[in-house]
Amino acid sequence: MPLGALTGSRVRERRLALGMRQADLARGAGISASYLNLIEHNRRRIAGEVLARLAAALGVEVSVLEEGAEGAVAEALRAAAGEAGSAAELDRLEEFIGRFPGWAAVTAGMQRRVGQLERAVAALNDRIAHDPHLSLALHEVLSAVSSVRSTAAILAETEDIEADWRARFHANLHHDSERLAGGAEALVAYLDGSGQETAAGVASPQEELDDWLAARGWHLAALEMGGDLDAEIAQLASGAARDLARAHVAQARADVQAMPMAEFVAAVAALGADPVLLAARLGTRVLAVMRRLATLPGAVEGLVICDAAGALVFRKPAEGFQPPRFGAACALWPLYAALARPMMPVAARIEMTGRSGRRFLAQSWCETEWPGGFGGVEVRAAAMLLTPVAADGSPALRVGPTCRICPEAGCPARREASIISEAGALRG
Repeated sequence: MPLGALTGSRVRERRLALGMRQADLARGAGISASYLNLIEHNRRRIAGEVLARLAAALGVEVSVLEEGAEGAVAEALRAAAGEAGSAAELDRLEEFIGRFPGWAAVTAGMQRRVGQLERAVAALNDRIAHDPHLSLALHEVLSAVSSVRSTAAILAETEDIEADWRARFHANLHHDSERLAGGAEALVAYLDGSGQETAAGVASPQEELDDWLAARGWHLAALEMGGDLDAEIAQLASGAARDLARAHVAQARADVQAMPMAEFVAAVAALGADPVLLAARLGTRVLAVMRRLATLPGAVEGLVICDAAGALVFRKPAEGFQPPRFGAACALWPLYAALARPMMPVAARIEMTGRSGRRFLAQSWCETEWPGGFGGVEVRAAAMLLTPVAADGSPALRVGPTCRICPEAGCPARREASIISEAGALRG
């Protein structure tokens, strides 16, 4: 079956996943409900403007509706060819997928695996360089090692120790050995879980919230129907994480009430995913629109939000973009330019350094509030919405996730050496 033959089925699957009625999607795309029904049952082939309007109303790229799983394989193969810098015959890509589907799937899977390993390196770097929990665990192990070493040295170098004192030293040695074993066991368990869901009691409250949201696809579907998430929030391990989750849910509920799903997707279909235009049409804030765009079901957009200190308080990744979980992010991000220029849009095309080289349209915006009134302090929050774009040869700002794992040579904003060479291999 040729690529695109089941476009209508993909439209229907996406609509049902969003909980939209046929009539709402048809209205958002500017077509009749009867025509949409024929499309969804693959009785009408669609392309061009109609397909683009349907994709916008559903919040996906046109390629997702056209190509489905085959498109994901093709995208991974294109990425592999681009990263290798080879003269791969991209014009014969569909022929390769059609003639050798097994090898195509294997190659695409290896490309995705490389990406997963790179993200694991980034996560481990974050933990080793910045994680306070890891620092405490290492301190406990080193402290126990020092105690064992000093006690053992006394016993080995002193021949005439009284029996009572020798017994005390032996007891101390046993106690410190138990400390060392327990600390080492906890440290190994912690590192083993670095690429998995963070264990209860180890994660920071922000990490717990991030993992909780990621497990739900960053979309809280219950809020679309007026439901609550109290029972799910209660399952979070720490009280601080539960407080963060309640605050996030309250904000998300306000966004849903201000921008109901059908009204929002219709506005996106009419205006495109421009946060400033959408905010003006819907009578809400730009940051609220950015949150809504990034947290729609299946949204490919990434979103980071920072406070006035530049600390990331919301981190939704995108394919090819993984924000750091600890420590400071790349100083070249347009996010920080917007932070210094409140209420002014900052847009730039960025290209991620390293093997992925993914490109994004980065739309950034900063808002200010005075919670205490005219005489109170100013509170700023800035957001950067990242929409994947194709590499078309146009200039782009090269940025990384954070200096420690950015291989960009000669970066004027570098604040510390990278552990990754320009070629992408770990330095010895």
